[in-house]
Amino acid sequence: MERMETYARLLLRTGLDLQKGQTLLLNADTEAAPLVAVLAAQAYQMGAADVQCNWSNEACDRARLLYQDEENLGKLPPWEAERYNAPSRAGCAYLRLFSEDPFGMAGADPARIALRRNAVSAATKEAQRCRMTGVSPWLAAAYPGRAWAQRVFPNLAGEEAQAALWRAILAATRADAPDPDAAWQAHQQNLARRAEWLNAQQFAAFHYESGLGTDFTVGMPEGQNWAGGRSWTQDGRAFIPNMPTEEVFCAPHRDRAEGRLVASLPLSHGGSRVEGIALTFADGQVVDFDARAGKETLASILNTDAGARRLGEIALLPADSPIAGMNLLFYNTLFDENAACHFALGRGYSECVRGGEAMDEAALLEAGVNQSLVHVDFMVGTRDLRIEGIRKDGSRAPVFEGGVWAF
Repeated sequence: MERMETYARLLLRTGLDLQKGQTLLLNADTEAAPLVAVLAAQAYQMGAADVQCNWSNEACDRARLLYQDEENLGKLPPWEAERYNAPSRAGCAYLRLFSEDPFGMAGADPARIALRRNAVSAATKEAQRCRMTGVSPWLAAAYPGRAWAQRVFPNLAGEEAQAALWRAILAATRADAPDPDAAWQAHQQNLARRAEWLNAQQFAAFHYESGLGTDFTVGMPEGQNWAGGRSWTQDGRAFIPNMPTEEVFCAPHRDRAEGRLVASLPLSHGGSRVEGIALTFADGQVVDFDARAGKETLASILNTDAGARRLGEIALLPADSPIAGMNLLFYNTLFDENAACHFALGRGYSECVRGGEAMDEAALLEAGVNQSLVHVDFMVGTRDLRIEGIRKDGSRAPVFEGGVWAF
C-alpha cells in the first residue's frame, strides 16, 4: 500500500499538478480499482472538487467488439461523449490508467476495432482538443494488470509477475527514488536542456539512417517548438502528459516526409500486435506499407482518415535510456516508446509550433501540424541509429550517433 500511495501522490502532484477546486477525471479498467481508490482519497485530501471515473472492463469491451451490431458499435451516445467532453471543457485534470492485456482483443476483427475506436475519437474530439491545447491537463500512467504482467514476465506466475511489473513501473516512473519529486525535477531539467538546444538550431529537416533499412528525411515547420516531458496549461501551470517519459518531441511538417522508415519494436494497438512495420513516404504521406504480423491492424490505422497517413510527432531519446536499460518489452506504447526514438502517425500537438495553442485546426494545418482522429506511436530507434539535422542553408550537424545524443 505504501508504494501505491507514493505512486499516486507522484501522479497527482508532479504529473497533473492537481489544484484545489479542480475535478479529477479518471479512465481506468475495473482491475485498477485499488489504485483508483488511493488516487480518489489523495485527490480529495488535496482539495479536489470531485473525482469521477469512467470505468471500462476488458471482458465487456471484447464482448462488444465480437457481438454488438455495427450500427451501435459505430456510434457513441451523446450522453456518453459528454462524460469526457463536459469535464474537459471545464478544465478537469484527466488521468488515463493503462492496465489491460496488450493482446486482449486478439482475434477480434480489426475493422470492427477501428470502427469503435473512430466512433469514440470522433465523439470525444472536444475533450481531445482541450487536452491538446492546454485547457485540460492530462496524464497517461499505468497499473500492473495481471494479464499484462504475465505477458511481460511469462516465466513468473500470477502474483509474482504482477509484483515484478509493479517494480518495473515504479522504476520507470522514478517513483522508487528516495525523493521522486526531486528526481523528476532533475530529469525535467535535462530534457529542457535538450529541447532548448534543438529550438535554438531550428533545423529545417532531419535525416535518419539505421541498419534496419531506415533511410528517411522529415521536414520541420517554421517556428517549431520542441518540448521535453513537461507541457503547460493555458494559465501557465506545468504538467507531465506521460509517466514515464524520456523524450523530447515536436511536430514534423505534415507535407515533408520522404523515404523509408522501419520500426525497431513491435506495436501493441487495440489489443493486437503489429511486428516488422515498414513505411514508405512521399510528399509527407505513407504511399506503401508492410508488416510481418498484424498488417490488417496497421491498415486500419492508416485508413482512419486523411491525416492518419501523415506524421504528427517526432520524438528523440537515446538507446541507453533507463527503460531501454531494463531490456523489457512492455507491449505497451507508454513504456516501449521511451526505449527508442519514435514517430507518431496522425494528430500533432498544437504546442509544437509557436502560438499553436491559439490556432484552430485550419490554422494548424496551414502551419504544417497534422490533424487526425488518431495518434499512434511507433518506434524506430536502434543502437546504430544516426540522425543529422539539416539547416536551411543545407549544412548538417550530428544529432544522434550510435543511437545516442551527439551533443
